Amino acid sequence: MFELVGFDGDDTLWRSQDFYDAAQAEFERIVGRYVDLADARVHDRLLSIERSNVALFGYGAKGMTLSMIEAAFAISDGRISAADLHRLVGIGKDVLAHPVELLPGIRDAVETVAGMCRIVLITKGDLLHQQGKVARSQLGDLFHRIEIVSEKDPAAYARVLAECEVAPADFVMVGNSVRSDIAPVVTLGGCGVYMPYHSTWQLENDAEFAPGHARVIEVADAASIPAAIASLAETRGHG
Repeated sequence: MFELVGFDGDDTLWRSQDFYDAAQAEFERIVGRYVDLADARVHDRLLSIERSNVALFGYGAKGMTLSMIEAAFAISDGRISAADLHRLVGIGKDVLAHPVELLPGIRDAVETVAGMCRIVLITKGDLLHQQGKVARSQLGDLFHRIEIVSEKDPAAYARVLAECEVAPADFVMVGNSVRSDIAPVVTLGGCGVYMPYHSTWQLENDAEFAPGHARVIEVADAASIPAAIASLAETRGHG
């Protein structure tokens, strides 16, 4: 068996992207008062601004809100009202306050894996927001360690593994994002269990990673996670 299993948080343990999708729809409804949504390419322009702002604001609802304000001002050529800018702030607050709703079967899956080996939660985003979600999930006590990082890249995973004194080959990451959860770990020599969510932020789809990798298993639901980990361990000679 692997020495350490990592779990992503958003859209792996609990719902997240659905709330951001709802915020996007409300943003477009507000901006649509000032421009033709189709002609203005609102979605593409907001995504472009979010992409350029990630390095400054990081991931999460606060960065999204600042990007929405910037995009709304630019798209409307400065015509957007103070009241509508205030509504955009309210959208961000709503995302920050959304309830934590665990995905079906995930508690049982996490508890099963925790009985097999050490587990660590590795999630990225705003520190306060992520800490709150971990607390409200009531899953935190199951994890050997909780890591909230600004970026999930090979360097971040390598640091966590070094501090846990685990070689990459003895680590498997469970998550919904190929870009953040799977590709960096496989690059280091680890394995991945990929559990796609029905909606994914477009910036998480930027990975140049070929599907069907020998050290990655795709699962359809949380109940399949423990068996996928066991299968990878056997394939890699960890059984």
